Amino acid sequence: MKSHLKNILSILIVVSICFALALTTKNQIVLNAFILIFIIHFISFLPANLYKTEKYFDLTGSITYISVVIYVFYSKFYNHGFQWGELIISLAIISWAVRLGSFLFLRIKKAGEDVRFREFKKSWSRWMLTWTTSAWWVSFCSVCGITAIASNSIIKINFLFILGFLLFLFGFIIEIIADYQKTKFRSVASNKNKFITTGLWSLSRHPNYLGEIVLWFGIALMSFSNLNGFQYITLISPLFTYWLLVYVSGIKILETSGQKKWGHLKTYNNYIKKLADDGKLTKFAVDKTRELVLQKLLCKEVGPSSECFKVDLSNLVLADKYKDYMTDE
Repeated sequence: MKSHLKNILSILIVVSICFALALTTKNQIVLNAFILIFIIHFISFLPANLYKTEKYFDLTGSITYISVVIYVFYSKFYNHGFQWGELIISLAIISWAVRLGSFLFLRIKKAGEDVRFREFKKSWSRWMLTWTTSAWWVSFCSVCGITAIASNSIIKINFLFILGFLLFLFGFIIEIIADYQKTKFRSVASNKNKFITTGLWSLSRHPNYLGEIVLWFGIALMSFSNLNGFQYITLISPLFTYWLLVYVSGIKILETSGQKKWGHLKTYNNYIKKLADDGKLTKFAVDKTRELVLQKLLCKEVGPSSECFKVDLSNLVLADKYKDYMTDE
């Protein structure tokens, strides 16, 4: 009984957070979109709970994205006519949703089960919380894009928009290639119960999630110029995606699972260590580049003397002035 009450309370908190975000946009279309998101998920939950199935879980999320974007775009089109910026963002989100939704649906159809949800399905309230979390995911990820589309002003196709679109394409392509490479790897019988270390997976342990995070940052950049006031809060969208994939539903679960399956293997630990060392090398390169920039800034202060490149930066009097160049962000 306590667990049910806890789950119901969590559901109410999630719903409240989502609609609080929608209200900050001060846009009725966005609020209506959020209502539609939760209606679709709660209706879909009923048969999923009745038959204790998760086969349509990811597909429902994708259908929700598509439905909401079409609704928001149509509302903008009805009031302001055809606009290229709104169309491009809409097609970007819809293309991503169609690709990912169909990929995940076919994958679970072939596998027969998504083991992540095996325990969740045993409790109706926990299972409902899981579906509510999916609605939360759709709401927070899409909010920046749909707010920009629903705005009373017209999206400007400027430098930032083009940069965001290129970033979206880059992330989208990475995600597609990574999923294709892993699917192809798993299709080989001799690779059963093995981990992939080829292609993009030789450069990152989770290149598909990297692509996902990058493409949502692209959507945020495309949307940025059409936001105003409290609507800038919707820029939380790509940050939420990062937090969700890294610390909640994606990488955290897979890393734990990977350690259980292959943690005893030297080859797996060497693979983890190699990518970790590559990450340290990248950080070292960034740190040295930042240090060189600071040295050049110092030279402008003290003159073009060769001595300015021999100063210990840790004791630099000018460090406070240039502290922005020394942060880890």
